[in-house]
Amino acid sequence: MRATSLRQSLLQYILLLPGITVIIFPMYITITLALKTPAESARSFFALPSSLYLGNFAKVLEGEFWVYATNSLIITGVSVFLVVMIVPAVSFAVSRNFNKRYFKYLYYLMLTGIFIPFQVIMLPVLKHLSSMHLQNKVGIIIMYIVLSFSQGLFLCVGFLKNVPMELDEASRIDGCGILRTFIRVIYPLMTPIIVTLVTLQSLWIWNDFALPLVLLNSSPNYWTLPMFIYNFSNEYSFDYNLAFAAFLLSMLPILAVYGFLQKRIIAGLTEGAIK
Repeated sequence: MRATSLRQSLLQYILLLPGITVIIFPMYITITLALKTPAESARSFFALPSSLYLGNFAKVLEGEFWVYATNSLIITGVSVFLVVMIVPAVSFAVSRNFNKRYFKYLYYLMLTGIFIPFQVIMLPVLKHLSSMHLQNKVGIIIMYIVLSFSQGLFLCVGFLKNVPMELDEASRIDGCGILRTFIRVIYPLMTPIIVTLVTLQSLWIWNDFALPLVLLNSSPNYWTLPMFIYNFSNEYSFDYNLAFAAFLLSMLPILAVYGFLQKRIIAGLTEGAIK
């Protein structure tokens, strides 16, 4: 038995090794090139840096990196905040009226958005938003909220179906209206799925390239970090060390947020199970 268990464990590690390599190797290249001088990179592209050279980060930060980082922070923060305010409320209304035909049709209609690639609606979106002069931060925030509804509604409605209706009835007996019931009773119980929604939407919006390319390419003042990195070669003429330093700097904030929220997801799921 012990030998069989050992062989199974060994096989699992062997199968995991290619996946680990695919994940770690790009990170290794990014970190090592960001910490090398151009001359050292030319001598040994894949080798470890001989010293921790931080000049690449200083050069990137001397430019307009902070402008684009601020744009990404504003767009991501406002979009995610509005998503976690609006989507759970709509999901609550749908889940508590799912036996009614209108709400059921609305739910399934919203879910169809999951199966429609953004490339299909890209040109109509650009045309309509440009006609309304919304090729700016406001327009892209509105689009992120709209595009988040399908996945958010699917997750939140599925979660709320497991929240007993008796809680709503008990709060109504205590004199709470629908809005107060949602805010005081239901919304706190949705912490696990809300944290999950925040994590997914933050990762998507922060790293998204397609929507900023369509809506924010009219002016460099609107660029987010993915747009800045896309146009990086034009400014620095394919300086790989500076480019990879910019990659690393743009990844650090969202990695920190993900690490923090990952712990909150586990804590939220435990709290939800106890309740």
